[in-house]
Amino acid sequence: MTIHFTSSADLLRVSGTGEITALFGRSPAAFALLSGPRHVLEAANPAFFDAAGVPPGGTGQPIADLMPELVEQGLIAVLDGVFDTGEPFVAADSLVTLGVGLKARQAYFDFTYEPWRDEEGQVTGVMVLAIETTGLKNAVKRGIEHRALLERIARDEPLPQVLEGMATVIERLCPGALTSILLADPDGTHLYHGAAPSLPEFYNTAIDGIATGEGVGACGTAAHRRKPVVAADIATDPFWTDFRDLAGRAGLAACWSTPILAADGALLGTFAMYHRAPSAPREADLALCADFARTAALAIERDRDQTARRGAEARERAARTDLNFVLDASSAIALDLDFAASLQRLAQLSVPVLAPLCAVEVLEGARIRRVATAAADARALDLMRSYTPVYPSHGLVARVLRNGRPESAATAPDSPGPWPELGVTGYLCVPLSARGRTFGVLTLLTTNDGPPDEHTVALAQELARRASSSADNARQYTERVHLARDLQAGLLLAQPPTVPGLSIATHYAPAGEGLEVGGDFYDVFAIGPDRWAFMIGDVCGRGALAATTTGLVRHTARAAARLIDDPAQVVQAVHAALLERPYSRGADFVTLVFGHLYAEQGAVSLELVRAGHVAPLIRDADGRVRELAPAGTLLGITGPAPVLPTASATMLPGESLLLVTDGFTEARSATGEFFGEERLARALAGEHGARPADAQAVLDDVVDTLDKFTRGNDSADDRAALVLTVR
Repeated sequence: MTIHFTSSADLLRVSGTGEITALFGRSPAAFALLSGPRHVLEAANPAFFDAAGVPPGGTGQPIADLMPELVEQGLIAVLDGVFDTGEPFVAADSLVTLGVGLKARQAYFDFTYEPWRDEEGQVTGVMVLAIETTGLKNAVKRGIEHRALLERIARDEPLPQVLEGMATVIERLCPGALTSILLADPDGTHLYHGAAPSLPEFYNTAIDGIATGEGVGACGTAAHRRKPVVAADIATDPFWTDFRDLAGRAGLAACWSTPILAADGALLGTFAMYHRAPSAPREADLALCADFARTAALAIERDRDQTARRGAEARERAARTDLNFVLDASSAIALDLDFAASLQRLAQLSVPVLAPLCAVEVLEGARIRRVATAAADARALDLMRSYTPVYPSHGLVARVLRNGRPESAATAPDSPGPWPELGVTGYLCVPLSARGRTFGVLTLLTTNDGPPDEHTVALAQELARRASSSADNARQYTERVHLARDLQAGLLLAQPPTVPGLSIATHYAPAGEGLEVGGDFYDVFAIGPDRWAFMIGDVCGRGALAATTTGLVRHTARAAARLIDDPAQVVQAVHAALLERPYSRGADFVTLVFGHLYAEQGAVSLELVRAGHVAPLIRDADGRVRELAPAGTLLGITGPAPVLPTASATMLPGESLLLVTDGFTEARSATGEFFGEERLARALAGEHGARPADAQAVLDDVVDTLDKFTRGNDSADDRAALVLTVR
């Protein structure tokens, strides 16, 4: 039969229900035909039975008996109104709970209730047409919320805020659900609180840190299986045995948990939906959980990547800071070429970066000596310095010196010390080693609850390694300087002799850092009763060969002067000795001023020879300066015998003889200008003018004038001077 109608009224005038059922049989819209005031279900299509959860054989029963949950929601009253008044009823996006217990669900519908009339127009029932909009409504909401979440993730919002927002969104999309997100540790063995805005705090605290594993609730099991787990009724679910009482106190009756997995399958956490009543998820619910689990995975992976990046950047910054500290400290330690000073700088740089207290000990022969201390405050430093350290053979410092291995402990050192007063709770003892030998120990003392941590230990060991090399270089430098000074002192006068009627002053300044023995020398010695010899000279070159030549010249002159009365012949003997040197001992030439003097009737008579040396100068009592002795030839050069003219002079009281090496005349100013012989003569004239002066005052004037001229520039040559002043 063919049905023709132009309105719903035409449809309702169809006399048979079979034709209407056939018309809506394949429609996705839910259709039901209810008759009489009790709304007996006469006919319905499959979509109605699926949506209502009513078995297909339920016709012939009042709808209130089939679906009692509709009574409390007021839908039966709406049917009564349509039946009584004959007026249709239309409602859009109505939220309805369908089913009870585990099968209960909430859904949105667009409803149309039309009165069903007989041929006389009397209302005999109600036709219900319902189109479910839950999927569409949720899809729109989910799309909006999902985009908002993705934007928050893209903006790198903190993960706790993103997860909290995600849980809140899901609870809005699924009214009545309580959401929980747990985060897995890197090993995937435990789950920790991520977000749960609606769960009780005591519940979140109780499950924070639960292990993953079979039977550990829904979340622990889902994490272990890497698959969704549904506990539709917590009261009877075997996975909840250990957590049933906790869930009961929290008012939780159902839990659906979905694992959150990374792209490579690694466990990131779990996403769970709790319900206050027993409930089983539909396919759409599981799809929603899976969708948001993927979104949560994106947020967690991004956060882990960002955390890893920030961690790498922090480690890189820390490594750069450590490297800069070690490099700066090493450079600062290496700046000081004094052994003890370099170790004191090491101690000072270690505080407070490495520890609040520090000491450095070194091994000197068979004795241990503390050479440096440092502390973060003045009181602690005074206490450390006031205590005389004791180093038992079995003690900490002795052990580290003996075995060359670092040692640390969460206690005070076993050696005697003011440890209680300083509040020492831990130590780190690091050896200082160079060239395969441990020569010292860096001891760091802590005042917190233990020894320095691993990072500090590594930093201290690296600093000690670098500082050891610098300190060892400083020790070698110091020893070399002392050796050079000792050797030089052996070639110079320790103290000028006492000569009746004369005051004598000497000056010696090595070139550069004084690491090598210079070739400048001077001497004054007795050669008979009331007769004295004096000399000043300069050996070309530096170092050991210059030292041997200097010694040869001095000792030859001293020996010959006691046998030969003529200064020129003494100098000839020196020249002969120089020529007899083995070639391997050097062939450097020598400049020399050598002379004899004796006092008579208040004056001093001089007789001297100048062999290629800077001219001697005499200053009279009135401050006038004159040059003495013509220039002779250099000594020690193979060839014709040297020309050595002899000069004589008499010095009166208040007059001074100045002898210098070319380190004075060839000294340079900051602009490279030589000091020269003219400035030397003016410096000798000095500020004393006609006033008498002793030898030291004369020499001080000359040296002071030279220092002002050079402005502290390092000399490229040694400087030696000898002043003889008649009293």
